[in-house]
Amino acid sequence: MKSILIIGIGRFGQHLCENLAKHDNQIMAVDISEEKLEPILPYVVSAKIGDCTNEAVLKSLGVGNFDICFICIGNNFQNSLEVTSMIKEMGAKYVVSKANRNIHARLLLKNGADQVVYPDRDVAEKTAVRYSGNNVFDYTELADGISIFEIRPLDSWVGKSIKDLNIRRVYGISIIALKQSSGHMKFMPGADYVIEDGIHLMVIGNQEDAERIVKKLS
Repeated sequence: MKSILIIGIGRFGQHLCENLAKHDNQIMAVDISEEKLEPILPYVVSAKIGDCTNEAVLKSLGVGNFDICFICIGNNFQNSLEVTSMIKEMGAKYVVSKANRNIHARLLLKNGADQVVYPDRDVAEKTAVRYSGNNVFDYTELADGISIFEIRPLDSWVGKSIKDLNIRRVYGISIIALKQSSGHMKFMPGADYVIEDGIHLMVIGNQEDAERIVKKLS
């Protein structure tokens, strides 16, 4: 459980509140609009109406007491940049700012953000990968070009063991889990596991290697 400050409650900020609350985090939300705060009241321990471009308002929040501060101001980049810079100067431990463009991200990182997120871009990329292949059921991009794909096995894999296929050497990916039609997951199958038809494989690997497999499934 972490203490989290969220500044700016648009669509992204609202979804962020709801999902962080599911993990028992303690959340304070701040927005200039009372109307935007109302839907997230069940998910936060504190909600405050205020203009965070006002230095006095930011100081009243005690930003240094939070484990993470999210800046989710999406409709005014200048405001986002100012708030990011000010809360870092006030002692915020870790600042995550929302960006819509690469140039915005670079400026935010130079002016106090520890990390930048691109919610619209990230969702678009994930959706494009998932629906470009007929047999890609989920996709997650990790750091340094590594990705996890949920796929069905190639026809040539069915009835053969992981060891016999030598998947890691031949394809550059590793099978980290199996997902049955019931939704049951089995993690880290052994080398002797014989791949069954109808099962889903969770595979991890370099983005390029994983996408080569996806293209074979298209």
